[in-house]
Amino acid sequence: MALREIIVLPDKRLRLVSQPVKAIEPELRLLVDDMFETMYEAPGIGLAAIQIGVAQRVIVMDLAKKEEPRAPQVFINPQVLWWSDEKSTYEEGCLSIPEFYEEVERPSRVRAKFLDLAGVEQELEASGLLATCLQHEIDHLDGVLFIDHISKLKRDRVIKKFAKAAKRGPQSRPEAE
Repeated sequence: MALREIIVLPDKRLRLVSQPVKAIEPELRLLVDDMFETMYEAPGIGLAAIQIGVAQRVIVMDLAKKEEPRAPQVFINPQVLWWSDEKSTYEEGCLSIPEFYEEVERPSRVRAKFLDLAGVEQELEASGLLATCLQHEIDHLDGVLFIDHISKLKRDRVIKKFAKAAKRGPQSRPEAE
């Protein structure tokens, strides 16, 4: 296992559409291990492969609270089959947009299908934080960021702030407003 660098806005790779995984190979298992190590170290609750510069349709997630045992989940080639008309609002953040949080409205429930790490097709209906996190991470696989779900004014402000920080250098963080 190895820690990988998480790419940060305004890196253009975050807008790439990730390619489907064709086979469950040993390299994929290594990628998943690296993704979990990177996500836990960050710390975060979800990570899409594109966030470490790998344009494959792979997501790792662990929604366990700090005091609970880890509950790692892997979603390969996930896709939403159905979403509810009912909406929920959560304050979202993103490891690729560090230290920025905003309320985002999404469908409150989704049904998704995906492959597990054994290559077996799974289907699940999710609500609450799991539904939000799944939608957030699947968006990453399609080149969509959570800031695309907020007002244009707020989105432009965030993008500008991160672009400025990137010009100042790799260790620079966006200044607080």
